[in-house]
Amino acid sequence: MTDDQPLSTTLIAKAAIDRRMAEIITPVIEDMGYELVRVRLMSGKETILQIMADKPEGGIEVDDLALINQALGAVLDVEDPIIEEYTLEVSSPGIDRPLTRLKDFDMFEGYEAKIETDELIDGRRRFKGELAGIEGDEVLINVAEGTVGLKFDWLSDAKLVLTDELIKEMLRQRKASGAIDETKFDEISEESGEGET
Repeated sequence: MTDDQPLSTTLIAKAAIDRRMAEIITPVIEDMGYELVRVRLMSGKETILQIMADKPEGGIEVDDLALINQALGAVLDVEDPIIEEYTLEVSSPGIDRPLTRLKDFDMFEGYEAKIETDELIDGRRRFKGELAGIEGDEVLINVAEGTVGLKFDWLSDAKLVLTDELIKEMLRQRKASGAIDETKFDEISEESGEGET
């Protein structure tokens, strides 16, 4: 984490155990050239340590996730921070990704998002609208009433809303980065099938 974004004031790790896990995981992921997006230790029928990672420019691939999983598995075996048995789950943030760092709100300016705050802000905790970037330590979002500035420290949850525009942009980026190779798609034959009656 950078000095201007201490881990305790981000959405990356909420609970104390998540913050402890982030302290262990972040250096490993960053040394590999990736970024930690979010960490959650979830308990239910089984305990799952969910790690979301991405490349700084976005577009993480399955092979990258496998490398991260392997490296983290080795470090966590040595550190042994979780008492009970757990499953390590390393994933990409997905298209409708959580927004956990101040830079995320700037990077996805112009896209629709849902933001929740810890406290009531002008009588509400939930805001849905188009991201309008950042200004200092404030996240700007265009809602029906106009543009609202929310201090990053006030946020309890934030994520992109899955829209056609967002899907198109993610596909465009993946195609531009070479992650999608259209030459590997099967050609569709326009010939009529033989033997049809």
